[in-house]
Amino acid sequence: MSKATGPRFQRSGSVPGKGGAELHAGGEGAEIAAKSREVIDRLKKLYATKLRPLEKRYDFGDFHSPLLSDSDFEAKPQVLMIGQYSVGKTSFIEYLLGRPFPGQRVGPEPTTDRFVAVMHGEEERTVPGNAACVSPDLPYGGLSMFGTAFLNKFEVAQLPAPLLGQLTIVDTPGILSGEKQRIARGYDFTQVARWFAERSDLILLLFDAHKLDISDEFQRVIEVLQGQSDKVRCVLNKADQVDQQRLLRVYGALMWSLGKVLKTPEVMRVYLGSFWSQPRQKHGDDGSSSTPEALFDAEERDLLDELRALPQHAAVRKVNELVKRARLAKVHACILGHLRDKMPAVFGMEKKQRELLENMGENFREVQRKYHLPPGDFPPIDAFVRQCADRKFTKFPSLKSRELQDIDEMLTKDIPALMASLPKHTRVGIAGVENPENGSVSSNPFASIAPVGRLQWEEELLGRKGEYDAVFATLSLDATGRAAGGSCMAPLQKQASTTVSQVTLRAIWDLADQSKAGSLDADEFAVAMHLCALAKEGEPIPAELPTSLVPPLSGKDQPQIGSPSQTSAIRRPSII
Repeated sequence: MSKATGPRFQRSGSVPGKGGAELHAGGEGAEIAAKSREVIDRLKKLYATKLRPLEKRYDFGDFHSPLLSDSDFEAKPQVLMIGQYSVGKTSFIEYLLGRPFPGQRVGPEPTTDRFVAVMHGEEERTVPGNAACVSPDLPYGGLSMFGTAFLNKFEVAQLPAPLLGQLTIVDTPGILSGEKQRIARGYDFTQVARWFAERSDLILLLFDAHKLDISDEFQRVIEVLQGQSDKVRCVLNKADQVDQQRLLRVYGALMWSLGKVLKTPEVMRVYLGSFWSQPRQKHGDDGSSSTPEALFDAEERDLLDELRALPQHAAVRKVNELVKRARLAKVHACILGHLRDKMPAVFGMEKKQRELLENMGENFREVQRKYHLPPGDFPPIDAFVRQCADRKFTKFPSLKSRELQDIDEMLTKDIPALMASLPKHTRVGIAGVENPENGSVSSNPFASIAPVGRLQWEEELLGRKGEYDAVFATLSLDATGRAAGGSCMAPLQKQASTTVSQVTLRAIWDLADQSKAGSLDADEFAVAMHLCALAKEGEPIPAELPTSLVPPLSGKDQPQIGSPSQTSAIRRPSII
């Protein structure tokens, strides 16, 4: 949705196909793209030979998400825009592209009434939803499960914009208040948003500085996104329309509103700014600005940096998503096999099935103990019971040990080999959260403390790098391919065991987090695991990380990306 209509919105000097944000180019970008394509081809083969047969046999698509096609793997990184009406979602997309896209509608009233996937194309055109879901070149075949009522409200907009050569942006209808508007949609907006969120690399929740209320439907959407919390960022748009004092109050009110909805102790990253093509508003009597221009410039650069990082880490994200899917599919197969084994051969089948449904929680615990599965991989009990209610447990297939062996082999051998073949990406942390020189106490899951001592380093780290990469691939990664402190805590504690004190773990985190981003990439995580293993053997922890173990492009060697954007009659994202 736009923030203005009429002549003020005209883009003088706008050249179709020019301007906007260009993500990366050059030799390094070409090398990363080539390696990523190779990894994705291997991922497709892995899925087709080891995971898809299990999903098909145990009806995984009916219980969770539809089976994947080649277009799902080959799809560009996707950014999902969600927000209430007239918060500036459509104008934000136009700002990024440097031009309007086909079928775009803007205005202060609710204008965008459909889901629009904005993609790259050689010429401008729109593809209706019914045609898009059957096109083998588009990754939207799974949307057919929502029926014609939704497909009539979905379309693909294609245009030759440079940014769209690297990623896809999904615009969504503005979320309205009231039960009547929700029912009138004709489809389940929350479940559609969940479908797109599962396939997106970054999810932007947009808020208007003048409208911070969260409607019931918006709250339900945010709640279904909590399984994708590592991808979610907030954008406080139109922040230039309030002065500095009011902006501080608005930011506090937004965090308070989010705190009532989010069931997590972590603070969500919020970007402040005015993301559209018009000059920022002035509030002073003399025409001067009383809004923090330097802050807005820095926030804009940070958000664009995160968008630039998406193509570089697309392959890592797809590996991560496939690992999560494989773990869920393994648990799903074990549950169905367990329920099938509990059923009698002839008499009392209906009574036994009712008992199993009523005691599904105990059945989950039995499966967990029998197959040594982590509880976090199990689906919500209530949702699983609803899906099982109309099925006959006697029709469930019996579990085959060979199927579990294939999944375990995929997770412990094939995926680590894939991770080892990935190129060394230029790492761009989520900037703007902490000062790289000062670090962040709160981002360290073990807090911050100065370690003491030295030790002699070994070549063991390189020998176990593949093993550490396999563990890292199972963690929840953000859009830049980094794992936050809460995600890293469990494997690091397991590696160190109870013999290593909390003080030592704090020191290890501070040494490994060379970029001081409050999160670890694959190399930094391997260093942390190596330090935990040495600490477990009684080795002292050094005051500084030896040069031989400092990951490349970390700390002071990290390149500075972007320059302050210039405010002009028409603002556009800076181009790399």
